[in-house]
Amino acid sequence: MIEEIRISSLGVIDESVLELGPGLNVVTGETGAGKTMLVTALGLLLGSRADAGAVRSGAKAARVEGIVAVGEDPAHPVATRTDEVGGAVEDGVVVLARQLAAEGRSRAFLGGASVPVAALQDVAAHLVAVHGQSDQHRLLQAEAQRAAVDGYAGSTVATLKKTYADLFGRLRAVEAELAEVVGAARERAREADVLRLGLGEIESVAPEAGEDVRLAAEESRLGFADTLRTAAELAREALSAEQEAPDALGAVAAARRALESVREHDEEAGRLADRVAEVSYLLSDVAADVASYASGLETDPARLATVSERRAALTALTRKYGETVDEVLAWAAISSERLLGLDNSETRAEELRGERAALRSELAAAADRLSKARRKAGSALAAAVSDELTALAMPHARVAIELTRTPDVEGLEVDGGTWRFTAHGIDQIEILLAANTGAEPRPLGKGASGGELSRVMLAIEVVLAGTSPVPTFVFDEVDAGVGGKAAVEIGRRLAALAASAQVLVVTHLPQVAAFADRHVVVQKASDGRVTTSGLEVLDDAGRVRELSRMLAGMEASETAMAHAQELLDVAQEARAARG
Repeated sequence: MIEEIRISSLGVIDESVLELGPGLNVVTGETGAGKTMLVTALGLLLGSRADAGAVRSGAKAARVEGIVAVGEDPAHPVATRTDEVGGAVEDGVVVLARQLAAEGRSRAFLGGASVPVAALQDVAAHLVAVHGQSDQHRLLQAEAQRAAVDGYAGSTVATLKKTYADLFGRLRAVEAELAEVVGAARERAREADVLRLGLGEIESVAPEAGEDVRLAAEESRLGFADTLRTAAELAREALSAEQEAPDALGAVAAARRALESVREHDEEAGRLADRVAEVSYLLSDVAADVASYASGLETDPARLATVSERRAALTALTRKYGETVDEVLAWAAISSERLLGLDNSETRAEELRGERAALRSELAAAADRLSKARRKAGSALAAAVSDELTALAMPHARVAIELTRTPDVEGLEVDGGTWRFTAHGIDQIEILLAANTGAEPRPLGKGASGGELSRVMLAIEVVLAGTSPVPTFVFDEVDAGVGGKAAVEIGRRLAALAASAQVLVVTHLPQVAAFADRHVVVQKASDGRVTTSGLEVLDDAGRVRELSRMLAGMEASETAMAHAQELLDVAQEARAARG
């Protein structure tokens, strides 16, 4: 429930605070006083499109704040969304705010946190349903009429719609894949040929993992075998000469003998002698290894040619399929899987065709169930709205809800026919109105006046109120084009709606205003501004004066005052009966 709306520098409003209560809240005032601007402010809070032209002339920015009670339940959708964006819900209340700069920039806040405007739109669906004169035109749209029937049907149709939507989405995905498989057959064939050529080339070479690295090392060794042998023999001679020439082993042996000769005189000399002995053992092993290495180096031109040829074949692969042989093998593995998929495209197409047929069958059954549930709900809704119209001074009016289907050879087979289908089902839903006895029901856009449209919309809203989770309804002059007894009955129905929800009504009809639980009047100051005192909650005497002004344009007219009091008495009796 909305507890308070604060407005600054918006349109004709300089600074105002609108305090709202439960039940029916009515806002009245002279033309141009800023009544509708209150609804505009509420729209900004709920994420509607911002218009910089709404910023008050001379002001840098307009700001709207709303205090909304959402309860203590942390699982409430608004509380959850507020927590997600880093905002806070304190004592069951969340603050929404919107700031609109004169240059056109807009900022939104939820629970004290700066958020995208979309966040306000997210919570709006759980807080308020706004209806203005433009909604009468919205009611003429097929989407809105379908939503009214589905909303009245409640969870039954909601479940069927979800099942249908899931199947519809799966069918579209299968059809898209099938179109790709079939439509890209030529491209897939070309791709398969390229892959076969590459895989055949790799298979003919049959590379092994790491083979390119091993062969590069072997080729280098074979190519420099003579140089390597000469270096190895020189190293062996330096370590252990075959003649009596000086060598490393002889020098180390002499050092060891010298230290051994004095071991008995100093322990340190003995330790050094032992270390030199270790060096001599190492030199002996290295000398043997070098000799073995030198003897194993042979010049093999045939092997060198074989290695070079093999490396050339591997290089041809790495130029095309990867930097290394390992990358070439990885490409081959991936390409083999891809080729398998391409070669099985026709098999996959047949699988998809079978899946499509099964899904169409399931979707047709789901569409049939949804259609029957909607037809049942539509009949009940039409009867309920017709009853409401009787209460709205249209006793001879009759509402009918017609479900039609469009033949389509590529559609779904239901009830012996083939019907065009969309994401919403196979039905086109249209609300028809017969305003008078004996008249044929006609579409709302062709046979309903503005006043009749207002009452039809209000009747639908009253009927749907019990199924709507939204706690607050806002009506902006939806009673336009209505007067007399019909206006009184509209007031009664709004009061009835307010028994289960908070209702805010901006109206110019005294017959509607008389039913208010809280009556707020917008007063324009002499300089044309609405100041902080421009919104006044009226007491009983104030209500009589305001209603007399609305009735006759004169607050002091005894006749108008008497009529105003009579309206209030009628409304009081209605509220008492309602309670």
